[in-house]
Amino acid sequence: MTAATHPRARWAREPERGSVWLMRMMTRFSLLTGRRGGRTVLYVIVAYFFLFAPRARRASKAYLQRVLGRRPSARDRFRQLMSFASTIHDRVYLLNDRFDLFDITVAGEDLMRQRMQAGDGAFLVGAHLGSFEVPRAIGRRQPGPRVAMVAYEGNAQKINAMMAAINPRLAAETVPLGSLEAMLKVRGLLDEGVFVGMLGDRTPGGEATQVVRFLGAPARFPIGPMRVAALLGAEAILMLGIYLGRNRYRVVFETLADFGGVGRTERESAMEAAVVRYARRLEEYCREYPYNWFNFYDFWAE
Repeated sequence: MTAATHPRARWAREPERGSVWLMRMMTRFSLLTGRRGGRTVLYVIVAYFFLFAPRARRASKAYLQRVLGRRPSARDRFRQLMSFASTIHDRVYLLNDRFDLFDITVAGEDLMRQRMQAGDGAFLVGAHLGSFEVPRAIGRRQPGPRVAMVAYEGNAQKINAMMAAINPRLAAETVPLGSLEAMLKVRGLLDEGVFVGMLGDRTPGGEATQVVRFLGAPARFPIGPMRVAALLGAEAILMLGIYLGRNRYRVVFETLADFGGVGRTERESAMEAAVVRYARRLEEYCREYPYNWFNFYDFWAE
């Protein structure tokens, strides 16, 4: 394992496809026609990206080759893109509180209930594996838990714009990372019993990363999320919303590391161990649900 700081990541230099205007139009159409009607448009969108996004196509092939252990077919690649499009489309309904449209099962619910009963928050580490919105939606459909999100400043602005386009009445609780003020804000949220989430499989660059073997080859994972949890003495919990097809999701919560009581001299080794465990669990879920991986760039080249 090695740690190093790298310049702006390749995925962060890629231009964004789509727009807030397009998201608003898709939201109106989907809410008007219903989930089944809205999904008909997804096939057209997915077909476009399947044919005219060569970089994403190469990345999809490379990933599927690793996780399936064979040369992926066109059907495999289309299925991965369709899973991705489905989770994006379902945000429209989740952010508008249409939870009745979905069949959601939860693994690790007792863990979250214990944290709630204790009145303590926890640091939730997600990934571009499945839907990040489904676990957050659970916090809105049930009284009690609050879920805020920590993101790098550029991503935080995009998240707020996306959420406002889908539901202007929804107040986004997103903390832009990168300052002492942000750390104090996160500390305050945890003290209030809020579950604070952050995606832990990408970095826009400029921060320390750790090399971990992932799906048969070395890949770099950011140390930042575990460092935040360690500095705040918080429990780091893996949070995934795995898409199972149609309207079904499986939400997973499981402990990655508990940094409470970890001394300063032990902090670095504890963070390294947490990153390794995070990568290992992602690998296991990728193998179990191979079409839920939504990093459409060369993950291993970073």
